[in-house]
Amino acid sequence: MVVFKQAVPRRTFLRGMGATLALPMLDAMTPAFAAATPRPIRMAFMQTPNGIFNLRGEWTPKTVGANFELTRTLEPLAAFKDRMLVISGLDHQQAAGLNGEVGGDHPRACTAWLTGTHAKMTSGADLRAGISADQIAAKEFGKHTQLASLEMGLEASEVVGACESAYGCAYYNTIAWRNETTPLPMENRPRAVFERLFGDTTDPKARLALRQEDRSILDAINSEVKRLRIRVGGTDRAKIDQYLEAVRDVERRMQLAERQENPELTIGSPVGAPEVFSDYFKLMADLMVLAWQTDMTRVITFQMGHEMSGRAYPELGFGDAHHPCTHHQGDAEKQEKTTKINIFHTKMLSYYLGQLRATPDGDGSLLDHSMILYGAGLSDANLHLYSDLSLVLVAGGVRGIKGGQHVRYANRTPMANLLLTMLDKADVPGVDQLGDSSGRLELPTI
Repeated sequence: MVVFKQAVPRRTFLRGMGATLALPMLDAMTPAFAAATPRPIRMAFMQTPNGIFNLRGEWTPKTVGANFELTRTLEPLAAFKDRMLVISGLDHQQAAGLNGEVGGDHPRACTAWLTGTHAKMTSGADLRAGISADQIAAKEFGKHTQLASLEMGLEASEVVGACESAYGCAYYNTIAWRNETTPLPMENRPRAVFERLFGDTTDPKARLALRQEDRSILDAINSEVKRLRIRVGGTDRAKIDQYLEAVRDVERRMQLAERQENPELTIGSPVGAPEVFSDYFKLMADLMVLAWQTDMTRVITFQMGHEMSGRAYPELGFGDAHHPCTHHQGDAEKQEKTTKINIFHTKMLSYYLGQLRATPDGDGSLLDHSMILYGAGLSDANLHLYSDLSLVLVAGGVRGIKGGQHVRYANRTPMANLLLTMLDKADVPGVDQLGDSSGRLELPTI
């Protein structure tokens, strides 16, 4: 038998003036007759600010097990119910204030979410918390990828000085900590993320010229693409075309945002980001998909907004800022507005999950090989509670995890136990303790 299939190296980059484009997994990257290589697990940790309103059961299903009904806030995720584990009962006691600590509920809750540790009360340079779960995963997964992790957000923020009581701004502007003393900033500029994924830092002038001429980085690698298409089969050509169109679409949307006349209209959004929140989220979500599709990174940490976010959502028909709405003090109108914001956020999550499901990855999709944790650092922002957190893990089908479940654990079970379990499922070795973890969780299995 004569085999005509030509192999393409697994890590293939198309390079041109000011551009470096990584390719997604192609059939030609698997040698003829070789067994298919298992696709890697990806992990995303996505936090929404200011808690998730749940006083009337807007988030938590009434029943546990497989036959639960989706609540108002979870309803936008209906298409992914079979992948979801709605998780109740977890908290992080490390968010509690210690004797002598004043205020700081938001930054402590934000910091504890992925670290399971207590944020030291300081507005100076002597910050202290603990390594976060995403960065533990990044240390392992970064051995195989160009970027160990991506830290992304949707809100401009301050990184120096005090932002709540005597707590430094750095605490509540990130959820990622490289180690006990090093918080990682959330990148909120779409262009900066794009160039980190695809820019060639050896020739920044050439890249700038492309931007100024509103040209695509694809123009710089056009000849490389033509040569590659000749080498691969029809299925791979279709994959390449789909991928390049996604890159081109992201570029178009960035260019539109960069040309908008009043970028400062949206409070908290950086220059060059879309004015409309849903457009901003979708652009960043599509960048996250490209990062996984090309295997540039396998770990993403995403902060939908920083704690105490004053962002307003005119798309919802009202101009009230998020944080003041959460301090409703029993006001039914403010409670309803808070719920509408929470629902809006899960609609955005649904978009991201849909994009992952639509992106091929080996014998399935990116969604088939991903673990996505979504939730908030506070369970009740009105009272600053951090027990029984609102969490959903989208991981059904990954490493035997059974989706379509509402699981309730014993009250005061550390959320760090869930993070430790996720790291186990992702084959991150040697992690016996994370923050205040007390053990692993038993997740439903297929």
